[in-house]
Amino acid sequence: MSQLRQSEHGVHTQFLERWSSRAYESKAVPEDALLRVLEAATWAPSANNLQPWSFVVAKTEEQREKFYSFILEGNLAWCKQAPVLILLAANTESAVASFDSGTAWGYLALQAKHEGLITRAMGGFEREKAKEVLNLPAHLEPQVVIALGYQGDKSTLPQHLQERDHPTTRKALQSFIIEA
Repeated sequence: MSQLRQSEHGVHTQFLERWSSRAYESKAVPEDALLRVLEAATWAPSANNLQPWSFVVAKTEEQREKFYSFILEGNLAWCKQAPVLILLAANTESAVASFDSGTAWGYLALQAKHEGLITRAMGGFEREKAKEVLNLPAHLEPQVVIALGYQGDKSTLPQHLQERDHPTTRKALQSFIIEA
């Protein structure tokens, strides 16, 4: 991994090596790998073990086309290369559904890295249109769309995205800590 990502306190390398590229190969993700990635997400802790997340998975061109109808143009510029798109939705009947679903996303991303896959979560999409297009029940609230696949060559991206497609640093830990 690049010297750009250094841990102040010796965290496991899985956290330093995982980053969100926008460059995807169109190569299909094997079904067993996809299922392991999704299952890993279900092992995330959740309040009262409610597991308030759902995954709408688009693997075929026809399924991905539905997603393209609600993903914003800036994300369409790169995510059309991803072979799998996943809408992560939270069951709003749980007061901490967004928090728990975010934890599931984290587990999914780490398992994907373990599988040799990359992920990038997108907030840039029309949530109400996604609910309509995917016919989601009222209690499921879209959180993010996740692109999943194999790392591609960043030269396939538009120039302005090529310049941004690299691991980023993090703020110092101390900037997040508030003493009680």
